[in-house]
Amino acid sequence: MQYAQQETERDVTLVPGVRPVGTVIVLHGLGADGWDFVPVAEHLRLPATLPLRFVFPHAPVRPVTVNNGYEMRAWYDIRDFSLTGREDLEGITQATDRVNDYVRAEAAHGIGADRIVLAGFSQGGAVALHAGIRHAEPLAGIVALSTYLPFKARLGAEISQTNREVPILMCHGTQDPVVSVELGQMSRDVLKDHGYEVEWHAYPMGHEVGLDEIARVSTWLQGVLA
Repeated sequence: MQYAQQETERDVTLVPGVRPVGTVIVLHGLGADGWDFVPVAEHLRLPATLPLRFVFPHAPVRPVTVNNGYEMRAWYDIRDFSLTGREDLEGITQATDRVNDYVRAEAAHGIGADRIVLAGFSQGGAVALHAGIRHAEPLAGIVALSTYLPFKARLGAEISQTNREVPILMCHGTQDPVVSVELGQMSRDVLKDHGYEVEWHAYPMGHEVGLDEIARVSTWLQGVLA
């Protein structure tokens, strides 16, 4: 698949050469930016019959407590590496509002929410999960890589009933030193306990994205956006 690249201060977008039939919004991890996952679009090796737009937003620059207050791109603050220390309500709320803006903006390209997948790695995956299960319109799916579910205690009260059946793909490294696989598994189980369809895959790797994982994401995207 060949893409034209468009760049602004806020994001990078890959546009296929023909009319897209869906969009994937990809949120990067802590300290990275939207460019981090741009090469993944080519590695997905999607068929010509599934032309997709890819939108890679840049997180804002903010001080991050666990990094001694150093300013970097981050979707939200992390006070410490416990689950509650990762739960910055103000930051995650702001990130969710921005994701919702991106979903609405896709309407200008003729792509409704039901043809949009929210995807993210690590911090970005946490935002994708948080925003996706609360989104007011049905989405095509959520991809959450090497990540966890923030605010699990609030989930029951904040679920969007229109997204109760949104398919979710979660992938995790069994040797992840940043977000433990146990935390990922716990998040998966909480989602399943609330009735969500979660496809789970674990790989012998650390806090990273591997080629086998990318192949699995490709197969999953083709399934939910066919």
